[in-house]
Amino acid sequence: MSADEAAIGAVLRAEFGVPDALAARLAAYGALLLEANRRVNLTAARDPAALAGHLADALTLAGDVDGELIDLGSGGGLPGIPLALATNVPVTLVDAVGKKAAFLERALETLGLVGTAVAERAERLGHDPALRGRFRVATARAVGSAPTVVELTLPFLAVGGRALLQRGTLETAERQAVEDAAPMLGGRLSEERPLGGERRLLVIEKMSATPVRFPRRDGIPAKRPLCF
Repeated sequence: MSADEAAIGAVLRAEFGVPDALAARLAAYGALLLEANRRVNLTAARDPAALAGHLADALTLAGDVDGELIDLGSGGGLPGIPLALATNVPVTLVDAVGKKAAFLERALETLGLVGTAVAERAERLGHDPALRGRFRVATARAVGSAPTVVELTLPFLAVGGRALLQRGTLETAERQAVEDAAPMLGGRLSEERPLGGERRLLVIEKMSATPVRFPRRDGIPAKRPLCF
């Protein structure tokens, strides 16, 4: 066991109350991530204590993960890999940067997780028949504004699935844009859950199939968010 792995596990247990078995699996992933981060920029967390906080933050979504998961803009694998470790669901990790996707593929194999990593933009993958309308849960951390993330995630969801959006401060106009944009994409804002401080979780439920014109072409969801 490396020093990073031991330190991450200790923080997860002592500060966040993560059970031993899960803390050990998360710590193994965290050590892989910190080691790779010295060569490729995968996370802003540069030390075990900071990374442990990100891992614990990802676990706040675990109770909402009830089936196959897709994580867009996955970067170093947050929150997708911690959620897969905590719930044992299959996971698809998407990042447009090839070096990041390569790390994600190695991490999945090393950790023994069922899943795959894809190096592609979410706007393009959202029109892939093999992925569109397939997943129970979608996440996207630090990808863009809330209405942007709704447009990118909902096409991947099966009816009855949910997009889980972790947000910080949410202005009234942005929240209203989510409420207005979700029905255009076959969804609805079903819950806004406080996570402490300014943080909250927006839960977008998939009610019907997303119209075929969504997501729009590369970069447009970010440049011109729906209703915002």
